[in-house]
Order: sequence, then structure tokens, then C-alpha cells
Amino acid sequence: MHILVSNDDGYRAPGISALAGALSREHEVSIVAPERNCSGASNSLTLERGLRVCQVAENSWFVDGTPTDTVHLAITGLLDREPDIVISGINAGANMGDDVLYSGTVAAAMEGRHLGLPAIAVSINSYVPEHFDTAATAVVQLLRQLEQASFATNTILNINVPDVPWAKIKGFRATRLGNRHKSEGVIIQKDPRGEPMYWVGPPGEAQDAGEGTDFYAVYNNYVSVSPLQIDLTRYDSLPVMEEWLAQLPPEGRNESKTEP
Repeated sequence: MHILVSNDDGYRAPGISALAGALSREHEVSIVAPERNCSGASNSLTLERGLRVCQVAENSWFVDGTPTDTVHLAITGLLDREPDIVISGINAGANMGDDVLYSGTVAAAMEGRHLGLPAIAVSINSYVPEHFDTAATAVVQLLRQLEQASFATNTILNINVPDVPWAKIKGFRATRLGNRHKSEGVIIQKDPRGEPMYWVGPPGEAQDAGEGTDFYAVYNNYVSVSPLQIDLTRYDSLPVMEEWLAQLPPEGRNESKTEP
């Protein structure tokens, strides 16, 4: 396959090197990644300025934009040949539960899926990982199974891997997203001029982390594979919403006025 590899940690991150290196043994790999760390960028797309692209090696480029920018540019004109799949990662730090709302790693995969390609996001459960090779091996094995997959073609696979040697991985688990407690409060500091500055506080600890969740799988040394979708519609609320809206007066009617 021709695989587009991106991330949100930047093109120099060790995780993307480990992933591309492992994939290139069996596939053609093109790397298009952000120039710098864009963690927490979510699905932001740069629209108010032009984007600059720099080729740093054969089949490897960086973009001075967001993870979504990099995948969008790669698929819509930068690459001579469209890739068969988008794989984003390996992110330093898990993207489980609520994390997917903010994750640039997941957003890069979502952009690939939005543009019509299969997509995978992969993260390792440590901010200072020692076993990127474990996460890379997990992706390689999953790719070999893709031809036998029967899940919906518009699915994004969100993979989270324990930071342990491959020999300690117990297997793969299909999981749902768990939930975290409310994020901790902002951290207030003062700049050299004495003006206040605010840092976003750490994410909350796992709250919904029981069996079947991504948290539970990773904490028990399983590779977590969560199927995600882009459609955010809450379909079970539509009937209630329809009843609620039906009680509104017709457009243009003002019942507070009386006819003369």
C-alpha cells in the first residue's frame, strides 16, 4: 500500500520515525507532518494565510500548519499519487476517552477519513515512551488484517498501546471510549512584567474506565482498538427534539398581538 503518515508531535518526533520505519519494510510511505508540536490542535484548519511546505527528505515533508492541514494538503495536491490509507502517530501520550475531542493525532486521521480514505490514529500510553517499537508492531499486525475486516468503511480506528515490551502485550481488544473526570483548574502565573498568564490544567483522571473501555484495556496491557465515526448526531434524541420543536408557534406568528 501507499501509506500517508502524519502526526501532531511534529515531523522530528521519534514516534513518527518509528512508525514510518516499521511500515516502510512492507509498504510505500509518504510522510507529511506539522513543522512543530501541535498537540491539542484538534480539527483546526488554517484558512487565514497560505501554508508553506518544505521537503526534508525523499517522500518526507513538513507543513507550517496543523495536523489537519498536513493531511488535507497531502491528499488534495501535494503528493503525486493519492495514498491508500492515512495513519497518524505514534503519539507520545494516550488518546483515550475524552482526549479524542482535542487530539491532533486523531484529527489527522479524521481528515483522511473525511477525504475518503481509511484512517488509523495510534498513540502510546506514556509522555516519555520507551517502547515505540511495540506500538509500531501493533499497527503492522493490524494492517495485515485489514483485508479481512468487515466493519464499516467510514470507520476510524483509534489505537492506544501500553508502553511495555511487545512480549508483555496480552493481545488486542475492541473497546469503547471511556471518560475522564473534569479537568483540573487552570494554573495561574505571572510573566516578567507581572501580568497574569494562564496554563490549561492537566486532564482529569479516568472516571469511566471499566472493562470494555479503552482505559481498561491499556491499563491491563492490551492494545485498545476503538472504532470512531465522524457523524456526531445524537440520533436517539431526534424524536424528543421533534416533539419539542413542534410546540413552537409557526414562523411569523406572534401570539402576543391581537387582531384589531
